[in-house]
Amino acid sequence: MGLVVSESTKTYGEKIAVNKINFTFDKPGVFGLLGTNGAGKTTTIRMILGIIDKNSGEIMWNNKPVKRENVNFGYLPEERGLYPKSKVSEQLFYFGKLKGMNAKDAKKSLSYWLERLKATEYYNSVPEQLSKGNQQKIQLVTALIHDPELLILDEPFSGLDPINTDIFKSVVYELVEKNKYIIMSSHQMSTVEEYCKEILILDKGNTVLKGNLREIKSSYGRNNLSIQCEDNILDMAKDLNIGLKEKTPFGYEFKIQNDQQAYLLLGKMLEASIKLDKFEIREPSLHEIFIEKVGAAK
Repeated sequence: MGLVVSESTKTYGEKIAVNKINFTFDKPGVFGLLGTNGAGKTTTIRMILGIIDKNSGEIMWNNKPVKRENVNFGYLPEERGLYPKSKVSEQLFYFGKLKGMNAKDAKKSLSYWLERLKATEYYNSVPEQLSKGNQQKIQLVTALIHDPELLILDEPFSGLDPINTDIFKSVVYELVEKNKYIIMSSHQMSTVEEYCKEILILDKGNTVLKGNLREIKSSYGRNNLSIQCEDNILDMAKDLNIGLKEKTPFGYEFKIQNDQQAYLLLGKMLEASIKLDKFEIREPSLHEIFIEKVGAAK
Protein backbone atom coordinates (compact mmCIF):
# COMPACT_ATOMS: atom_id res chain seq x y z
CA MET A 1 0.00 0.00 0.00
CA GLY A 2 1.20 3.51 -0.70
CA LEU A 3 2.08 6.13 -3.28
CA VAL A 4 4.79 5.84 -5.93
CA VAL A 5 5.66 8.79 -8.15
CA SER A 6 8.01 7.88 -11.01
CA GLU A 7 9.69 10.21 -13.50
CA SER A 8 6.64 12.49 -13.53
CA THR A 9 6.89 15.70 -15.53
CA LYS A 10 4.51 18.58 -16.15
CA THR A 11 5.14 21.30 -18.71
CA TYR A 12 3.22 24.38 -19.75
CA GLY A 13 4.41 25.20 -23.24
CA GLU A 14 8.18 25.48 -23.00
CA LYS A 15 8.12 25.96 -19.21
CA ILE A 16 8.90 22.87 -17.13
CA ALA A 17 6.84 23.14 -13.95
CA VAL A 18 7.94 19.77 -12.53
CA ASN A 19 10.86 17.81 -13.96
CA LYS A 20 10.95 14.00 -13.58
CA ILE A 21 10.00 13.89 -9.92
CA ASN A 22 10.49 10.55 -8.14
CA PHE A 23 9.54 9.44 -4.64
CA THR A 24 7.94 6.56 -2.76
CA PHE A 25 5.60 7.04 0.20
CA ASP A 26 4.86 3.49 1.34
CA LYS A 27 4.35 3.74 5.10
CA PRO A 28 1.68 5.70 7.00
CA GLY A 29 2.84 9.02 8.39
CA VAL A 30 3.67 12.45 7.03
CA PHE A 31 5.74 13.15 3.93
CA GLY A 32 7.13 16.68 3.57
CA LEU A 33 6.95 18.30 0.13
CA LEU A 34 8.98 21.51 0.33
CA GLY A 35 10.07 24.35 -1.88
CA THR A 36 9.90 28.08 -2.43
CA ASN A 37 6.94 29.77 -4.11
CA GLY A 38 6.77 28.56 -7.70
CA ALA A 39 8.99 25.54 -7.06
CA GLY A 40 6.40 23.05 -8.33
CA LYS A 41 4.79 21.82 -5.10
CA THR A 42 1.19 22.59 -6.00
CA THR A 43 1.66 21.23 -9.53
CA THR A 44 3.00 17.99 -8.03
CA ILE A 45 0.03 17.77 -5.70
CA ARG A 46 -2.43 18.33 -8.54
CA MET A 47 -0.74 15.62 -10.62
CA ILE A 48 -0.95 13.18 -7.70
CA LEU A 49 -4.65 13.86 -7.28
CA GLY A 50 -5.37 13.70 -11.01
CA ILE A 51 -6.57 17.31 -11.09
CA ILE A 52 -4.13 17.98 -13.92
CA ASP A 53 -2.57 15.54 -16.35
CA LYS A 54 1.15 14.88 -16.30
CA ASN A 55 3.09 14.95 -19.56
CA SER A 56 5.11 11.85 -18.75
CA GLY A 57 5.90 9.43 -15.95
CA GLU A 58 3.73 7.32 -13.69
CA ILE A 59 1.85 7.91 -10.43
CA MET A 60 0.55 4.82 -8.64
CA TRP A 61 -1.59 4.40 -5.52
CA ASN A 62 -1.77 0.85 -4.16
CA ASN A 63 -0.25 -0.47 -7.40
CA LYS A 64 -2.94 1.16 -9.55
CA PRO A 65 -2.64 4.28 -11.71
CA VAL A 66 -4.01 7.29 -9.86
CA LYS A 67 -7.63 7.95 -10.80
CA ARG A 68 -10.34 9.56 -8.76
CA GLU A 69 -12.28 6.31 -8.56
CA ASN A 70 -9.41 4.38 -6.91
CA VAL A 71 -7.93 7.02 -4.60
CA ASN A 72 -9.89 7.91 -1.48
CA PHE A 73 -8.16 11.23 -0.89
CA GLY A 74 -8.75 14.41 1.08
CA TYR A 75 -7.31 17.72 -0.06
CA LEU A 76 -6.81 20.97 1.82
CA PRO A 77 -5.70 23.40 -0.92
CA GLU A 78 -3.65 26.49 -0.25
CA GLU A 79 -6.34 28.52 -2.01
CA ARG A 80 -9.40 27.93 0.16
CA GLY A 81 -12.57 27.01 -1.73
CA LEU A 82 -15.68 27.49 0.38
CA TYR A 83 -18.83 29.06 -0.97
CA PRO A 84 -19.02 32.36 0.95
CA LYS A 85 -22.83 32.63 1.18
CA SER A 86 -23.88 28.99 1.69
CA LYS A 87 -24.35 27.55 5.16
CA VAL A 88 -21.41 25.62 6.57
CA SER A 89 -23.58 22.57 7.30
CA GLU A 90 -25.03 22.49 3.77
CA GLN A 91 -21.58 22.67 2.21
CA LEU A 92 -20.12 19.95 4.40
CA PHE A 93 -23.03 17.59 3.74
CA TYR A 94 -22.62 18.32 0.03
CA PHE A 95 -18.91 17.45 0.09
CA GLY A 96 -19.70 14.27 2.01
CA LYS A 97 -22.30 13.31 -0.58
CA LEU A 98 -19.80 13.93 -3.39
CA LYS A 99 -17.56 11.35 -1.70
CA GLY A 100 -20.36 8.79 -1.62
CA MET A 101 -21.40 9.18 2.02
CA ASN A 102 -24.96 8.58 3.19
CA ALA A 103 -26.69 11.17 5.38
CA LYS A 104 -26.23 9.20 8.63
CA ASP A 105 -22.47 8.72 8.21
CA ALA A 106 -21.96 12.29 7.01
CA LYS A 107 -23.81 13.68 10.05
CA LYS A 108 -21.77 11.52 12.45
CA SER A 109 -18.45 12.51 10.87
CA LEU A 110 -19.45 16.16 10.61
CA SER A 111 -20.38 16.31 14.29
CA TYR A 112 -17.11 14.68 15.31
CA TRP A 113 -14.83 16.98 13.32
CA LEU A 114 -16.67 20.20 14.15
CA GLU A 115 -16.41 19.35 17.84
CA ARG A 116 -12.80 18.20 17.45
CA LEU A 117 -11.89 21.52 15.80
CA LYS A 118 -13.96 23.54 18.27
CA ALA A 119 -16.17 24.80 15.45
CA THR A 120 -19.66 23.50 16.33
CA GLU A 121 -20.95 27.05 16.79
CA TYR A 122 -20.45 27.70 13.07
CA TYR A 123 -22.81 24.92 11.93
CA ASN A 124 -25.46 27.35 10.66
CA SER A 125 -23.07 30.19 9.77
CA VAL A 126 -21.93 31.19 6.30
CA PRO A 127 -18.17 31.32 5.62
CA GLU A 128 -18.10 35.04 4.84
CA GLN A 129 -19.08 35.66 8.47
CA LEU A 130 -16.10 33.67 9.78
CA SER A 131 -12.51 34.66 10.43
CA LYS A 132 -9.82 33.28 8.15
CA GLY A 133 -8.76 30.77 10.80
CA ASN A 134 -12.30 29.47 11.31
CA GLN A 135 -12.85 29.22 7.56
CA GLN A 136 -9.73 27.10 7.51
CA LYS A 137 -11.23 24.79 10.12
CA ILE A 138 -14.30 24.28 7.97
CA GLN A 139 -12.14 23.69 4.91
CA LEU A 140 -10.22 21.02 6.84
CA VAL A 141 -13.49 19.27 7.69
CA THR A 142 -14.28 19.04 3.96
CA ALA A 143 -10.99 17.16 3.55
CA LEU A 144 -11.62 14.80 6.49
CA ILE A 145 -15.36 14.16 6.52
CA HIS A 146 -15.17 11.01 4.34
CA ASP A 147 -12.23 9.41 6.22
CA PRO A 148 -9.65 9.51 3.39
CA GLU A 149 -6.71 7.13 3.10
CA LEU A 150 -4.48 9.75 1.48
CA LEU A 151 -4.61 13.32 2.75
CA ILE A 152 -2.81 16.25 1.17
CA LEU A 153 -2.39 19.41 3.21
CA ASP A 154 -1.11 22.44 1.29
CA GLU A 155 0.11 25.11 3.76
CA PRO A 156 -2.30 23.90 6.48
CA PHE A 157 -1.02 26.28 9.17
CA SER A 158 -0.94 29.44 7.07
CA GLY A 159 -2.69 32.33 8.79
CA LEU A 160 -3.59 30.43 11.97
CA ASP A 161 -3.20 31.94 15.42
CA PRO A 162 -1.24 29.92 18.04
CA ILE A 163 -4.36 28.35 19.56
CA ASN A 164 -5.75 27.13 16.24
CA THR A 165 -2.28 26.04 15.15
CA ASP A 166 -2.15 23.74 18.19
CA ILE A 167 -5.60 22.36 17.35
CA PHE A 168 -4.53 21.61 13.78
CA LYS A 169 -1.31 20.00 15.01
CA SER A 170 -3.23 17.73 17.36
CA VAL A 171 -5.48 16.66 14.48
CA VAL A 172 -2.44 15.76 12.37
CA TYR A 173 -1.07 13.66 15.25
CA GLU A 174 -4.46 11.93 15.55
CA LEU A 175 -4.45 11.12 11.84
CA VAL A 176 -0.92 9.73 12.08
CA GLU A 177 -2.05 7.46 14.92
CA LYS A 178 -4.85 6.25 12.64
CA ASN A 179 -2.21 5.22 10.05
CA LYS A 180 -3.19 7.79 7.44
CA TYR A 181 -0.89 8.79 4.60
CA ILE A 182 -0.38 12.56 4.71
CA ILE A 183 1.54 14.73 2.28
CA MET A 184 2.26 18.12 3.83
CA SER A 185 3.46 21.12 1.89
CA SER A 186 4.58 23.96 4.13
CA HIS A 187 6.98 26.86 4.42
CA GLN A 188 7.11 26.37 8.19
CA MET A 189 10.21 24.21 8.51
CA SER A 190 9.96 23.74 12.25
CA THR A 191 6.48 22.27 11.80
CA VAL A 192 7.70 19.93 9.06
CA GLU A 193 10.44 18.72 11.41
CA GLU A 194 7.79 17.83 14.00
CA TYR A 195 5.99 15.41 11.71
CA CYS A 196 7.96 14.30 8.68
CA LYS A 197 10.26 11.30 8.48
CA GLU A 198 10.71 11.65 4.72
CA ILE A 199 11.05 14.90 2.76
CA LEU A 200 11.55 16.12 -0.78
CA ILE A 201 12.72 19.65 -1.66
CA LEU A 202 11.89 21.15 -5.04
CA ASP A 203 13.46 24.18 -6.67
CA LYS A 204 12.25 25.42 -10.06
CA GLY A 205 10.65 22.05 -10.69
CA ASN A 206 13.78 20.04 -9.92
CA THR A 207 14.44 17.80 -6.93
CA VAL A 208 17.41 19.16 -4.98
CA LEU A 209 17.15 16.88 -1.92
CA LYS A 210 15.06 13.92 -0.79
CA GLY A 211 15.22 11.15 1.76
CA ASN A 212 14.88 10.35 5.44
CA LEU A 213 15.09 13.60 7.39
CA ARG A 214 16.97 12.09 10.32
CA GLU A 215 19.56 10.56 8.00
CA ILE A 216 19.88 13.80 6.03
CA LYS A 217 20.53 15.82 9.17
CA SER A 218 22.92 13.21 10.53
CA SER A 219 24.95 13.32 7.31
CA TYR A 220 25.81 16.96 7.99
CA GLY A 221 27.25 16.16 11.40
CA ARG A 222 27.03 18.24 14.54
CA ASN A 223 28.65 21.34 13.11
CA ASN A 224 26.45 24.00 14.68
CA LEU A 225 26.91 25.61 18.06
CA SER A 226 24.16 27.61 19.71
CA ILE A 227 25.10 29.75 22.70
CA GLN A 228 22.89 32.02 24.76
CA CYS A 229 24.65 34.44 27.09
CA GLU A 230 24.74 38.17 27.76
CA ASP A 231 28.51 38.62 27.40
CA ASN A 232 30.47 39.30 24.21
CA ILE A 233 32.38 36.12 23.35
CA LEU A 234 33.29 36.92 19.74
CA ASP A 235 36.98 37.39 20.46
CA MET A 236 37.14 34.04 22.27
CA ALA A 237 35.50 32.33 19.30
CA LYS A 238 37.79 34.11 16.84
CA ASP A 239 40.88 32.93 18.74
CA LEU A 240 39.68 29.34 18.22
CA ASN A 241 38.88 29.89 14.51
CA ILE A 242 35.19 29.40 15.18
CA GLY A 243 33.11 31.19 12.57
CA LEU A 244 30.10 33.30 13.49
CA LYS A 245 26.93 32.43 11.57
CA GLU A 246 24.54 34.81 13.25
CA LYS A 247 24.23 37.15 16.21
CA THR A 248 20.83 36.58 17.80
CA PRO A 249 18.91 38.68 20.36
CA PHE A 250 19.94 36.20 23.06
CA GLY A 251 23.36 35.05 21.94
CA TYR A 252 25.21 33.49 19.02
CA GLU A 253 25.07 30.83 16.32
CA PHE A 254 28.50 29.48 15.35
CA LYS A 255 29.83 27.04 12.75
CA ILE A 256 32.29 24.55 14.24
CA GLN A 257 34.56 21.92 12.71
CA ASN A 258 34.19 19.42 15.56
CA ASP A 259 33.01 19.03 19.14
CA GLN A 260 36.50 19.75 20.49
CA GLN A 261 36.34 23.31 19.20
CA ALA A 262 33.10 23.87 21.06
CA TYR A 263 34.45 22.44 24.31
CA LEU A 264 37.55 24.64 24.09
CA LEU A 265 35.28 27.67 23.80
CA LEU A 266 33.21 26.42 26.70
CA GLY A 267 36.38 26.13 28.81
CA LYS A 268 37.35 29.73 28.02
CA MET A 269 33.87 30.93 28.95
CA LEU A 270 33.92 29.09 32.26
CA GLU A 271 37.37 30.48 33.06
CA ALA A 272 36.00 33.96 32.43
CA SER A 273 33.01 33.23 34.72
CA ILE A 274 30.56 33.91 31.90
CA LYS A 275 27.01 32.92 32.79
CA LEU A 276 25.55 30.51 30.25
CA ASP A 277 21.84 30.20 29.50
CA LYS A 278 22.33 27.72 26.65
CA PHE A 279 25.19 25.76 25.13
CA GLU A 280 24.15 23.28 22.42
CA ILE A 281 26.16 21.39 19.81
CA ARG A 282 23.65 20.34 17.17
CA GLU A 283 22.96 19.13 13.67
CA PRO A 284 21.63 21.74 11.23
CA SER A 285 17.93 22.48 11.31
CA LEU A 286 15.74 21.75 8.31
CA HIS A 287 15.51 25.51 7.79
CA GLU A 288 19.30 25.73 7.47
CA ILE A 289 19.45 22.74 5.13
CA PHE A 290 16.67 24.20 3.00
CA ILE A 291 18.44 27.55 2.66
CA GLU A 292 21.68 25.80 1.71
CA LYS A 293 20.13 23.50 -0.87
CA VAL A 294 17.80 25.95 -2.51
CA GLY A 295 20.48 28.63 -2.51
CA ALA A 296 22.99 26.21 -4.04
CA ALA A 297 20.54 25.35 -6.80
CA LYS A 298 20.18 28.95 -7.96
